[in-house]
Amino acid sequence: MYVSEWENGKRAISDRYAVILRQLLGATDTELRGGPPAAAPPSAEGYDELLSRIDSAGSVSESMVKAFDAQTELLRTMDRQMGAAGLVDQMTGHLSALEDALNFTVLPTARRPVALALAGASTLAAWQAIDSGAVERAWRHYELAKRAARDAEAPMYLAHAMAEQAYVLCEAGRPSLGVDLVRDAQRALARDGSPRLRAWLYAAEAEMCAHAGMPDDCRRALDAAEASIPSGSGDRDPDMLSIFLNGAHPTRWRGNVLALLGDDEAVTSLYDALEAADPTFVRAQGGLHTDLAQAHLARAEYDDANTHLRQARLLASRTGSVRQRRRVDLLSARL
Repeated sequence: MYVSEWENGKRAISDRYAVILRQLLGATDTELRGGPPAAAPPSAEGYDELLSRIDSAGSVSESMVKAFDAQTELLRTMDRQMGAAGLVDQMTGHLSALEDALNFTVLPTARRPVALALAGASTLAAWQAIDSGAVERAWRHYELAKRAARDAEAPMYLAHAMAEQAYVLCEAGRPSLGVDLVRDAQRALARDGSPRLRAWLYAAEAEMCAHAGMPDDCRRALDAAEASIPSGSGDRDPDMLSIFLNGAHPTRWRGNVLALLGDDEAVTSLYDALEAADPTFVRAQGGLHTDLAQAHLARAEYDDANTHLRQARLLASRTGSVRQRRRVDLLSARL
């Protein structure tokens, strides 16, 4: 018992000395007792890497943003002429470079032009993914496009991404939800958008309504689209380069949606649109032939339908369009 009390007293004295030494020397208990050295403080290399990337992003100049936009435009041209199938890797690398530039750009004034470039590139990538049948990838690209448009404070780009995202819902069998999303895009844009974008939004609404079995709403939206098209021969929206729209496009859209509704007027509109179509829009031409096949089927004109299906299948194979091949196969089954 006396030994135990002596040991306890000795330990108490030792602890008091340890407290004093810690206060005087700033040493830990482990260091005082000869234990292993304390671990080194965290390395600052992570901060160095972060600052390096911030500095690199900060050097993205106006000319660099123009180079990004030029790359998007090249990919857009290749897409409409050759299809999206062979562009996945290039598009992925392009988006990755833009995302990195935006993620490490600090000041809002520097972020906006990069975010705008990313919004435009992401919607293109998303449409390519729809055409390739990769609907989840398309959805994620549209979400990225919307975030970038908000960062860029660009309501036109936001409305465009929202309305194009409705096509994913339509392809997934939820056209009514697609109608709601397009109308939300119209409300978000209000009167701020260009006439061509407003016309495009009405035409997209008409297509969603046709798929959702809303013929009256469909026709009202078509009329609004035609009324919104600006006069003149140009078809490229100067404020939004992804929008190509002139007087011939609503004719094609009218034929497309009327064919979905089984309306006899569709054939006349589609032939007018085919005659006026730009031959460089190869995938769009394939879509026109598919629409014509559907319109002829609605009129029980099977020979004409088969002729257009053969042409549509050829163009779908040329562009690698999974979306168009699916439509062609569904219509072929009705012959």
